[in-house]
Amino acid sequence: MKIGLFFGSFNPIHVGHLIIANAMACNTDLEQVWLVVSPQNPFKKNKSLLHEFDRLDMVRMAIDDNPRLRVIDDEFRLPRPSYTIDTLTYLQEKYPQHLFRLIIGEDNLMQFPNWKNYERILEYYGLYVYPRPDAEKSPLATHENVRFIDAPLLDVSATFIRNGIREGKSIKYLVPERVEEMILRKKFYL
Repeated sequence: MKIGLFFGSFNPIHVGHLIIANAMACNTDLEQVWLVVSPQNPFKKNKSLLHEFDRLDMVRMAIDDNPRLRVIDDEFRLPRPSYTIDTLTYLQEKYPQHLFRLIIGEDNLMQFPNWKNYERILEYYGLYVYPRPDAEKSPLATHENVRFIDAPLLDVSATFIRNGIREGKSIKYLVPERVEEMILRKKFYL
């Protein structure tokens, strides 16, 4: 099976993540998209990062009605910070029957050469890139293993949502209803 891996903190998961994951699962040759909840991104030091199991629960609630999407917590058991190449290697060994592709936003493509073993990721896994507003054009855009996917241009951020929660603003329609209920019930991000 050809599977797209969509890594993220998902702090919280929002409609932008879901639209991208669904577009990748339904409008490409990927048979499924697995959302990989990252316990710690090596490029981000986030003081407002919820516990990984709370973020995992929110992702699970957000996608439980879509058979093309799946959430995995494999990075929880790997050394931290989480490096994508290490997780890809681990997953390929755990699931040798699958062919994995990495899903990233166009805004990350310019910084991709800063990733650990980025050449190996390109060579063995390749990238499915979704457009991002105002993203710089990367020299990697023409690489043979980089594939741009037609998906809606979205500019929804988890930071915007967390700030809105702290300011007492509504997050309705920015996150799935069940995720909103969990955030409000557990008083996340206050």
